[in-house]
Amino acid sequence: MSTTYDQTVVTRGRVPIPRPAQPVRSAGRPSAAERVGRGFDLVGALVLLLALLPLFVAVAMAIRLSGPGPVFYAQWRVGRDGRLFPFLKFRTMVPGADALRQEILGTPDADMAARYRSDPRITRVGAVLRRWSVDELPQLWNVVRGEMALVGPRPILPEELPLLAARQHRRHDCRPGLTGLWQVSGRKETTWEQRMDLDLTYVATRSLRGDLRILRATVGVVVRGDGAY
Repeated sequence: MSTTYDQTVVTRGRVPIPRPAQPVRSAGRPSAAERVGRGFDLVGALVLLLALLPLFVAVAMAIRLSGPGPVFYAQWRVGRDGRLFPFLKFRTMVPGADALRQEILGTPDADMAARYRSDPRITRVGAVLRRWSVDELPQLWNVVRGEMALVGPRPILPEELPLLAARQHRRHDCRPGLTGLWQVSGRKETTWEQRMDLDLTYVATRSLRGDLRILRATVGVVVRGDGAY
């Protein structure tokens, strides 16, 4: 599991999140809408996990046969209110890929998408899994655990926190998502600033109806392979 957040202050599994002057979400007991949303996420994730079990077995076998290394990959990501959680994926890269991330990808900029497309750490099986976004399916377990939602801003790495302006930390007012507005609006073809703007738009306007629209749009995005590499 990657732990490359040495310059980030971590206290009891949480990183400090600057609060805007007018936070989107108030502290306290979950609202009725939040409880309904959580119920929808839990039931949806459990149904999908059961339905996709044969696919999970097939993918696990393919990864095992492709070479050395574990089937699953876990990496610390920043969740709601700055809580760190192990973000699960099917492994799509060679063992030890974390140590090469900064050297290969560097800091997000206008050329980031090109570096993603030519990332030499991705295995042959991993490239297929990424094309169809199958590598993300283990995050359904993160949804069951309450660390993620079906829809929300995609969780960032702890070391990416310094890249956020104060207002952009509002993206942490809700659970990160398996898919989200960014996923159906260009994904890795967008710039970092565009991604953050999409996240803030989602947080400010989120609703169950909106989440259903994003889930429907995600099917088309996966089929087309938009920004999937």
